[in-house]
Amino acid sequence: MVLAALGVPVVLVLPAAGTVLVWTLVVAAVCVVDAALAASPRQVAVERDVPVSVRLTEPADSTLVVTNVGRRRLRAVVRDAWPPSASAQTDRHAVDVPPGEGRRLRTTLVPTRRGDAHADRVTIRTSGPLGVSGRQASLTVPGRLRVLPEFASRRHLPSRLARLRELDGRAAVQVRGPGTEFDSLREYVIGDDVRAIDWRATARRGDVVVRTWRPERDRRVMIVLDSARTSAVRVLDAPRIDASIEAALLLSALAGRAGDRVELLAFDRRVRARAAGVSGARLMPALADALANVHPELVETDWAGVVGDVRRRMSQRALVVLLTALEPAAVEQGLLGVVGQLTERHQVVLASVQDPEVDALRAGRGDAAAVFDAAAAERAGLERAAVAQRLRQRGVEVLEALPDELAPRLADTYLALKAAGRL
Repeated sequence: MVLAALGVPVVLVLPAAGTVLVWTLVVAAVCVVDAALAASPRQVAVERDVPVSVRLTEPADSTLVVTNVGRRRLRAVVRDAWPPSASAQTDRHAVDVPPGEGRRLRTTLVPTRRGDAHADRVTIRTSGPLGVSGRQASLTVPGRLRVLPEFASRRHLPSRLARLRELDGRAAVQVRGPGTEFDSLREYVIGDDVRAIDWRATARRGDVVVRTWRPERDRRVMIVLDSARTSAVRVLDAPRIDASIEAALLLSALAGRAGDRVELLAFDRRVRARAAGVSGARLMPALADALANVHPELVETDWAGVVGDVRRRMSQRALVVLLTALEPAAVEQGLLGVVGQLTERHQVVLASVQDPEVDALRAGRGDAAAVFDAAAAERAGLERAAVAQRLRQRGVEVLEALPDELAPRLADTYLALKAAGRL
């Protein structure tokens, strides 16, 4: 453009069609020569280095090693293309590489969506010595970055672990339950449950002695994540499934530290992800990797299939956590009819995300439309309360909380059940 603009004064001095034609030919000739002298983008070797995985919203570097394998100096702009959800920062890099040398280019990625982010092609646009024209080519350089769940709820883990340590031997429970085992004998103190008195030990020692019980370890915890259409509803600008994933990760971390065996199942009409048979330090990476590509599916949940899968895998008593929506229509048509097959053998907890906007609508009285919205919100709340009560009558612990509160509330429920010996 600059070279063409330089011809304007010439045309003004010699205003003729021939002048325009001659200058156009000069510009074209300069561009052809400059492009011919530019390094070929095909004579560039490109290698990519990408981390295997990164947590959501955390930065990661995509590194390109660009090597000039040609005989001409490489003056170019290199673009490292990624999908928009990868949020590539400064993906264009200017390079000046002599023949036989290389340069390392870094593109910082700050992902905004879970799942696998696949790199697009690397585009190299070279320029000639004059910088007037050049060549361009796009090279396929594969790269994949797995974006794991954020696990923001891990900030609640230290306080819950402290409470777990109190349960695990430091403050033994006094009433025996199906999920407790004998811990030790100690002298009776005022306030102890008289049912805990060991009369034989009392007779031997001459003092009143009570038995203490502690929560059993090596229990089974099955977490079922509903990935059907109700999980796609947005609550506070995020899909409902995201809060469920946070709750699943916090509960898994806590149960794993407690010595329990954790399994995860993401299900709608079929199994979307499964993590089983891992423990210790491998548990959380395995769960995060399994949940990375779990996204809502616009289908109804096959609750009969879910119950059948859980019953096949859990032959002994276990804690079964259902992370799903407390939607009356969906629960009545699917879960309510089959949940009894789980509660007859297992301890079942249903955890659901509560929408704060519904509560806000209940208070609306500004105009006629707001009153109708408030009435609809109130009716929806009554219907959820009714279906929750029906679930409780079948032996299900029902928990409903705001997105940021669901994970710690579920962890507290797990600790309460463990303290009561109900696992």
